Amino acid sequence: MRELIMTNDLVLISYVEALLADQGIEAVVFDRNISLMEGSIGAFPRRVVVPEESWFRASRILRDAGLGEWVIEHERL
Repeated sequence: MRELIMTNDLVLISYVEALLADQGIEAVVFDRNISLMEGSIGAFPRRVVVPEESWFRASRILRDAGLGEWVIEHERL
């Protein structure tokens, strides 16, 4: 899995999930339940990740939708 975006914006996350699902790309939101520990103050961003083999296609979909500024370009070590 590879990170695609990282944000506290729950609406953006829902939109990204819908865009990717519409194109048949599986997306998983990491840290979705961290709000239970943080008290819903939004201190910890959620990460949308996709399978490594789908990352380039998913990033293109986001760029085409005008969300390119959110795409995480670096690879995790």
